[in-house]
Amino acid sequence: MRSINRDIVSALIFSKDGKLFQGMKNPTDGGVYSDCWHIPGGGIDEGEEKITALVREVKEEVGIDISSCLIELIDDQGKGEAEKTLKDTGERVLCHMTFNVYKVTLDIDADDVVVSLDDDLVTYQWTKLEDLKTLKLTPPSIMLFKRLGYLN
Repeated sequence: MRSINRDIVSALIFSKDGKLFQGMKNPTDGGVYSDCWHIPGGGIDEGEEKITALVREVKEEVGIDISSCLIELIDDQGKGEAEKTLKDTGERVLCHMTFNVYKVTLDIDADDVVVSLDDDLVTYQWTKLEDLKTLKLTPPSIMLFKRLGYLN
């Protein structure tokens, strides 16, 4: 199996009332960690700045415009590895990922955020940090949340 490397930007999107956005992919589409709760994000296009990629990915995946929000890098130590099916060719590859995670703070409560999921995510929820331990999270998210003190 061929290996590829991807730089990924991800957003910890917090509502004004302190809840964290989590999405889940369609488990039948063959994506990375399709049966786990995710934070939104994706790959950086060639020549694209990280913040530009983050704003684009969040808008594409969940329909939230974060361009005017406070955005701060909070972790760039995460790494992950998963099999992935390339959308353009159908080829199965081993994807080695490096994660750049940003905290994004919205100025409205979770119940007031308008979310528009694309075909990558099929469902979402706003989670209190103390409830993260009850969710099936991606392995990189578990490591991230432990580094940030959100999980024991």
